[in-house]
Amino acid sequence: MAAERGVDVLALCDHDCIDGIAEAQKAGVSAGMTLISGVEFSCVWETDSRNYPDIHLLGYGFCPDDIPLQDALREFQAFRALRNERIVSNVNVMLERAGYPGLDFKAVKRRAGGSIGRPHIAMELIGQGYVADVEEAFRRYLVPSNVAKRFFPVQEAIAMVHAAGGVAVLAHPPYITSSRAEMYTLLDALTDIGLQGVEVYNNGASRADIDWYLAQTRYRGLIATGGSDFHGLEEGGAEFGRVRACGDIPRSCYTQLQALL
Repeated sequence: MAAERGVDVLALCDHDCIDGIAEAQKAGVSAGMTLISGVEFSCVWETDSRNYPDIHLLGYGFCPDDIPLQDALREFQAFRALRNERIVSNVNVMLERAGYPGLDFKAVKRRAGGSIGRPHIAMELIGQGYVADVEEAFRRYLVPSNVAKRFFPVQEAIAMVHAAGGVAVLAHPPYITSSRAEMYTLLDALTDIGLQGVEVYNNGASRADIDWYLAQTRYRGLIATGGSDFHGLEEGGAEFGRVRACGDIPRSCYTQLQALL
């Protein structure tokens, strides 16, 4: 799909999972694309004055065979599997109260074909005809049925990316806070513990935001990266290789990353 959309450099960044990278890299070769290893960690960052409970950290260009990284993610996935099974159970309580048959967790697992996430549960809700789209699935069922996530401490995630030979990048910062004063302080703190880049080009950013984040990366000696955050389920939302504010993601994002790697 990415190749059909004209993308020639792609990073596969599943949440807390790297199981698809080897297969994706083989597919990238046959599609004539450059495939970069990637992962998106679900992180938490706490200070004396502020708690950020859901920061996303991207790891790029690391060795997927790194054993400590694999072990940490497998442990995380084991917790996540139990979490998603509990979410399906909660969804089924809501469905049964409404007089509908519940979801089969085995069917959700088949849809996922590996590590399960809430979008796979949404897909099963759509497949069973209970909702029309992903947005409705989250609004009606998944948000009310949610079970608290587990998070990596952000400093731990940064250290794991570095140890595996990769580059650590802060994902879609506008989703963390809309306050530039807060973000200024947060970028200083994360840079001090090894952050190397910021996803400047993202679908949460306006043109003015992109300009501001570019200035922040240059000031701190960080690289600017870009990502459409495409999940394969969007309807009229994210597009491969593009962000809403400025269109195509600049190729400089790739060349800067390659220089660091």
